Amino acid sequence: QVQLAESGGGSVQAGGSLRLSCAASGRTFSTYKMGWFRRGTGKEREFVAAITWSSDNTYYADSVKGRFTISRDNAKNTVYLQMNSLKPEDTAVYYCAVQRRPGYIYNGWGQGTQVTVSS
Repeated sequence: QVQLAESGGGSVQAGGSLRLSCAASGRTFSTYKMGWFRRGTGKEREFVAAITWSSDNTYYADSVKGRFTISRDNAKNTVYLQMNSLKPEDTAVYYCAVQRRPGYIYNGWGQGTQVTVSS
């Protein structure tokens, strides 16, 4: 079992930056991949970015590629999402989750952190 806690959200102007953090506790040793997801108002949850815990491979949604950077610190059991050149359409509640094995469902969702980008 893993517990996740997101933080770092806030309100910024378009073009600004935010850095989100996701602190994990529990069975982090069994984590294969950690991912960031978001849910905007009236929208379904969508994938944003992911990183493998051991190999440091990264994956991004086309909508954020070139603007967002995911990274992790295994010693701190934390994954980060650096968000640059933010756009109003990035406004959403951001969540992190873990994938225990390739192909497995993401789980261990945190409470999320709100990101609001003004025009």
